[in-house]
Amino acid sequence: MRSVHPIRLSLTLIASLAAAGCLHDSSTGGNDTSVGRLNYNGFSGMTYQTASQSGTTNAQGEFRYYPGETLSLRVGDLPIVEGVPARKYVTPLEFFPDLRAELANPAFDDEGLSTHTITEQQLIDDISLNNITRFLIALNWTENVREGEGIEIRDRVIEQLNAALPGLTAPIDFTVSEAEFTARGTTPSPANQLLAAICFYPKDDELCQEPPTPAEIAAAPARPDNEADRDPDTEYREDLQAKRDRILGAVRSLEDIDANDAQTYLTRELKAITTAVSNRFYLDEDVASHPASDTGIKTVSIKKIGAAPELADIDAISTRPADVMINATSWQEAEVEYFVAGETGGEAELVMSFRPSDTYRWVRKQLRVIIR
Repeated sequence: MRSVHPIRLSLTLIASLAAAGCLHDSSTGGNDTSVGRLNYNGFSGMTYQTASQSGTTNAQGEFRYYPGETLSLRVGDLPIVEGVPARKYVTPLEFFPDLRAELANPAFDDEGLSTHTITEQQLIDDISLNNITRFLIALNWTENVREGEGIEIRDRVIEQLNAALPGLTAPIDFTVSEAEFTARGTTPSPANQLLAAICFYPKDDELCQEPPTPAEIAAAPARPDNEADRDPDTEYREDLQAKRDRILGAVRSLEDIDANDAQTYLTRELKAITTAVSNRFYLDEDVASHPASDTGIKTVSIKKIGAAPELADIDAISTRPADVMINATSWQEAEVEYFVAGETGGEAELVMSFRPSDTYRWVRKQLRVIIR
């Protein structure tokens, strides 16, 4: 494959790697560490490091950390990101400080409730985000990332990537324009130079061989028209040309994964994380029934599976305030107070949007209140 200039490693990351003893794997030690995951379906094969932990992400994209630590990620010798807050779920949206700051600002839906999903969708067309996402998808062993599957970065890919890094004409910069990041032709981008040096097939596959050169093809004999005159041990000009076309056609580039592919992938991963976070919480009742004469203050509590709910904020509305009204909300107590205001036969949905303290994401739950 093509030879590809040394990539300049972050001095901060180099220092941290040296302090860690060349990234020894401490991820299996200490049961009191927390387990985080890169995206929902995971990036496997990535080297990670926090202040106390280091290792390689597993098939689920998991890493270990202590709360309050930050995360650095590499693919082989290639730094991807550093200084990312380590959490239960870490997505590429959190790789960039400006996007990370925006995620902390919820938008409001048509009902006036806080939501993170609108903010996420506004951010996923960011150029740097798309560049890094397309690059990581391109390193997946298979060309596409199927729904429900993670990104699998195999050792064979990492070995070839490390071998190609010294030949890059410039460092890989995820913050450049899309056109510069995905350039091909006679002056391919560093990212495409790196991809061209990696064969995503078994080592002994024909597609991993060097393609026949134009000079070799021109020097080969032409295939005889009469099949009886052909030598089975001779590679004819047409055979060599077909072989060259196959090998060059198998070279992967960023054009194989466009911005829409990256955004589709990010959207479904973000949706899966939201569902997983939401499934950890529930209300102490789904349907409440009260007589019209009982106008006292009622309480619905938010619960969390296996732990006490720790919330940072909460919003709530009634879909029919003439029947059931919100009295107060308390994120400290994880409760919403309401009272009956309508007549027998009325009903309303109490819609609650709340943000757990360990995430920027908002969870939506509903309580149906019937007046009997």
